Amino acid sequence: MSRAFVFPGQGAQTIGMGKALAETYPAARAVFDEVDEALGEKLSALVWEGAQDDLTLTQNAQPALMATSLAAMRALEAEGITIDAAAMVAGHSLGEYSALAAAGALSVADCARLLRIRGEAMQKAVPVGVGAMAAILGLDLEAVRALAADAAEGEVCEAANDNDPGQVVVSGQCGAVERAVAMAKDRGAKRAMLLPVSAPFHCALMQPAADAMAEALSAVAISAPRVPLVANVVAEQVSDPDRIRALLVEQVTGAVRWRESVLYMATQGVTETWEIGAGKALSGMVRRIDRDIETRAVGTPEDVAAAVAAMNG
Repeated sequence: MSRAFVFPGQGAQTIGMGKALAETYPAARAVFDEVDEALGEKLSALVWEGAQDDLTLTQNAQPALMATSLAAMRALEAEGITIDAAAMVAGHSLGEYSALAAAGALSVADCARLLRIRGEAMQKAVPVGVGAMAAILGLDLEAVRALAADAAEGEVCEAANDNDPGQVVVSGQCGAVERAVAMAKDRGAKRAMLLPVSAPFHCALMQPAADAMAEALSAVAISAPRVPLVANVVAEQVSDPDRIRALLVEQVTGAVRWRESVLYMATQGVTETWEIGAGKALSGMVRRIDRDIETRAVGTPEDVAAAVAAMNG
C-alpha cells in the first residue's frame, strides 16, 4: 500500500476547524500558537469563534487552512505516523504550501507569513467585481479550454483548475467568465455556475500577485522536502528547492492540474490518499479521477484514531 498525503485548498474553511485537534493534542495547539505569533494576531480565535465571512477572506482562509492541516499532521505524528508514511505529498493551490510545511521544506511560521502575503496579493491584484470564476461540470479539460477561448473575446478567460474528469473551473474577467457560463450548456456541459470567490485565481490577471510572491519567496529558506511534492503546475514530483520556489511563483497564474496530479500519483504506485486538514473535497475528486485509489480524510481526533487503527490493522 503506497499512500500520498494531500492537503486541501480554499473553499474547505469552516468556523471551528482544527479546534478539537488543538484541544486533544498539545502539538496541534502549538501549530495554531505558532501561526498566531508569526502573523502577530489571534488567527486561531477567528478560526474557532469568528464569523464565516471573515474566515473566507482570502488572506485569512489561506493561513487558517494551512494551520488546520499542520495541526492534523502534528496529531498524526503524536500517534507515531510521520510524513515518512507517505510516498509523496500534494496540495490543491494553497494546499501546496501546507504539503511543503508538512514535509519539512518550509517552517510553519514562514508558511503562515507567505500565505498571508499570497492571500493579500491575490486579493489586491484585481479590484473586486472585475474578475470571476465559474465551475463547468460535465466537460473535459480540452472542451473547457475551447469554451474559454471562444468566450474570451479579447478578455482573459482561462481554464484555472482541472479538478476531476467532470469539473473544470474557468477564471478571468467577469464578462468573459459570464459568457463562458452562458455558452457552456450549448457545448454539452451539465451545469455551469459562478463561484462565490473574491478574485479570479490561477489566471493571467494574477500576475501582480505572482510578482509579489517571487519577492516574498526569494527571502525564505526552502529545504528539500522529506518526501517529494507533486507540484500543481507540472503534475509531477519535484524535490529541488530552487525548482519548488519557481513553481510556487508560477502556480499563482498557472492552472491547478489536480486531475493530472492524481493520475501521475497512480502511475507512481499510489493506492491510497489521506486528505490532511479541513473537509473532504479532495477525497471526492480523487475517487472521481481513479476509483482504484482509496481515500481517507484526517481532520478530527476521531479521524486520527481511525487512521492509527488502519495503520496498525
